[in-house]
Amino acid sequence: MSTKESTRKRKFTPFALIPILSGIMVIFLLGNSAFLNAQVTEKENLQQKKSEIEKEIEYTSKLLEETQKNKQSSLNELAVINRKINRREELIRTIADELSVLDGQILENQQSLGELDAELKQLKDEYARMIYLAFLNRGAYDRLMFLFSARNFNQAYQRMKYMQQYSDYRKQQAALIVEKQNELTAMTREIEQQKADKESLLSAKEKELIRLDSEKNDKSVTLTRLGQKESELRKTLKEKEAAARKLQQAIEKIIAEEIRKSNEMMNSRTGSSSATFALTPEERELSNTFAANMGKLPWPTERGVISSPFGEHPHPVLKGIKVKNNGIDILTSSGSPARAIYAGEVSRIIAVPKYHNVVIIRHGEFLSVYSNLDEVMVSKGDKVVTKQVIGSIQTDESSSRTELHFELWKGKELQDPLQWIAH
Repeated sequence: MSTKESTRKRKFTPFALIPILSGIMVIFLLGNSAFLNAQVTEKENLQQKKSEIEKEIEYTSKLLEETQKNKQSSLNELAVINRKINRREELIRTIADELSVLDGQILENQQSLGELDAELKQLKDEYARMIYLAFLNRGAYDRLMFLFSARNFNQAYQRMKYMQQYSDYRKQQAALIVEKQNELTAMTREIEQQKADKESLLSAKEKELIRLDSEKNDKSVTLTRLGQKESELRKTLKEKEAAARKLQQAIEKIIAEEIRKSNEMMNSRTGSSSATFALTPEERELSNTFAANMGKLPWPTERGVISSPFGEHPHPVLKGIKVKNNGIDILTSSGSPARAIYAGEVSRIIAVPKYHNVVIIRHGEFLSVYSNLDEVMVSKGDKVVTKQVIGSIQTDESSSRTELHFELWKGKELQDPLQWIAH
């Protein structure tokens, strides 16, 4: 073999490495793509969550305006302010999480940018070497000598294929350089946009922190005003506790009557009785499907704010005083309807002082109770479906309060509605 031929072979790029390098590149890009896709999904989820919180804060602000119409501070106003503060804090945490994800994306993209830049430099260097070699061997005589110096026809054919592959590889390298340059430009623009998004998020976070401080100040002012009305609050509390006892007695009496009737129908031949509902197969199926939807049942109002949770808890203003709630109170906007949380049958419609009209719906062994209704749109014995409107919620003119009192019973046992309805 001639010295010229040997030199040419040493200088030419080994094509056997091309598929190997391409494979490594594909694996890297696939892994990197999966990581970036996960970050994009997390960012989209946070943006959706942020949007939902912002809508709730907007609704809570409108609700607060309604409760402030009477120009006097009330426990309902305090409940709405507390809810607004909680959601504002959650919004700030969500923005912080979004910033964290964005920082991760910027860092990842900057690393990718550096890698792309290095790849582009390597491609350009390699392409420059090929162009230089092509310049040195640009004569047709050199190419012909390379072919004719082959020992046999097979080697001549392999050298011809080699020269064709080398020419194709040069073209691929040129196209790859253009592609990498485009990727580099796109990545640079993406990083610039992400940095702009980060500045926007930081500004939004700062604004939310200012609003939060303002809302906390409003809460402090409201607490001070309410503290000056201690005697009035104690009187209102006693009246509410008395009304709650009457409601509980009425509900317990109705449940006992329903249990007695169900047992009489099912056990008339044996004369046996039970402390729980004797269910028909249809009622048992309804009861089972109701229980299977624990934590997924719809709210008894379209929108609202929990103004008083279930169970015993400290009074929001009166120190050392605890209040007990057999259900939950939902503060909502004027004219809002009450709706059935699940399919069932209207068991009773009664009137209780301070709670106005009360609708009781039976779902097998479960009973849902909707109190403080103004107009009732169902009758005893009616079959209702999930989310069916059963009446409109009463608005107290003196306090501008529209509040639904909702209870849930399983037989004679009270349930925490918040464990059953969706959040």
